[in-house]
Amino acid sequence: MRYLPLTNADRRDMLGVIGARSVDDLFRDVPERARREGFVDLPKRQGELEVERALNKMAAKNVTAGSVPFFVGAGAYRHHVPATVDHLIQRSEFLTSYTPYQPEITQGTLQYLFEFQTQVAMLTGMDVANASMYDGSTACGEAVLMAHRVTKRKKAVLSGTLHPQYRAVVENLSEFANYAVEAMSPAIPGTTEDIIARICDDTSCVVVQSPSFYGELIDLRAIADAAHAKGALLIAVVTEIVSLGLVTPPGEMGADIVVGEGQSIGNGLNFGGPYVGLFATKSKYVRQMPGRLCGETVDATGERGFVLTLSTREQHIRREKATSNICTNSGLCCLAFTIHLSLLGEEGFTRLARINHANAVRLADGLAGVRGVEVLNDAFFNEFTIRLPRDAAGVVDQLVDRDVIGGLPVSRLIPDDPSVKDLLIVASTEINTDGDRAAFVAALKEVL
Repeated sequence: MRYLPLTNADRRDMLGVIGARSVDDLFRDVPERARREGFVDLPKRQGELEVERALNKMAAKNVTAGSVPFFVGAGAYRHHVPATVDHLIQRSEFLTSYTPYQPEITQGTLQYLFEFQTQVAMLTGMDVANASMYDGSTACGEAVLMAHRVTKRKKAVLSGTLHPQYRAVVENLSEFANYAVEAMSPAIPGTTEDIIARICDDTSCVVVQSPSFYGELIDLRAIADAAHAKGALLIAVVTEIVSLGLVTPPGEMGADIVVGEGQSIGNGLNFGGPYVGLFATKSKYVRQMPGRLCGETVDATGERGFVLTLSTREQHIRREKATSNICTNSGLCCLAFTIHLSLLGEEGFTRLARINHANAVRLADGLAGVRGVEVLNDAFFNEFTIRLPRDAAGVVDQLVDRDVIGGLPVSRLIPDDPSVKDLLIVASTEINTDGDRAAFVAALKEVL
């Protein structure tokens, strides 16, 4: 029994220990309507070669990101990752060390985490960064919880330009922690969002994303000033970290906490994960920061060394003192981030950002020339929103039939709002060529 090692006797013993009469008892709280009747329409058993062949045949039906012109973004972006990155992270020194449970003897791991923290702090314009988190959305949720601890308040105000999945994570965490969330309606480019008017004496934090979910660049200064005037914190969200090669860092615009998704540097799309959450803040809030913080020190012989300076999680300290129950960091993912960014260097990173922006501008100009298409953004980095003359989801499906993956229909993440059905979010990174952009424009003309 290669995949199902338990015997019937094993199952009876386990059920007896937990006091269940049968396996069905374990699922009695699941509504009947949610339960599947009978088996999935697959063979009950096959050999390994047959299973592999069948799964490969099923997978071949997908149109992969690397096989056709690809313009999807909205929080996960296809960038070029040098082969050096994958080669280095698979070295046994990195691949097997994983998490530093005995930090003083894992100097290599601590050093690259220290370098990672330095890179994130410099990119975001903040004083200090932690040793990474699961991904951008959970980092955003942790930032809101941290703001509640710092301000001793219980209400977060979320911009309508925040990624819907980040918003969902914040709302989920807040519901079970008995915190209030005021989430504004989707604010597409060209509409006005008066988030400042929502800040009151009960507000612990304001959460704003730039570039926004719709790709619009947002000046955070006025929002930061308004939040601080009311004693609240500004949480800035960045889902496309490459933008910080050109855009003013959130820390320089008054952000108190900066969270983001680091997938764009060193990490592929990977079917949605694992990714790497970025978390940075001001030094005065460091003891309220979730996760772990690596620091530099000198050992008994005077040599440079590294330590786990802070670890305010449940695994390391008393639960009532913990700032978070996050159990680990995205170790290999943040190592890939650090290696890739080190290879680029400051000049290379800025050049990468310029190429991204120029490619997006060229694409926006091309799409604007298609009859019935309206580019909504005034200021964007490598992603923007267009309005189509009909349902965007249907258009994307027709584009796939023409070997172009044309972007993300907003309705897929905000399904209950009819006002966004004709909106399509389009991203263009350094991997897109002139031929890719021409193919997209030509295919869109055919479809429309």
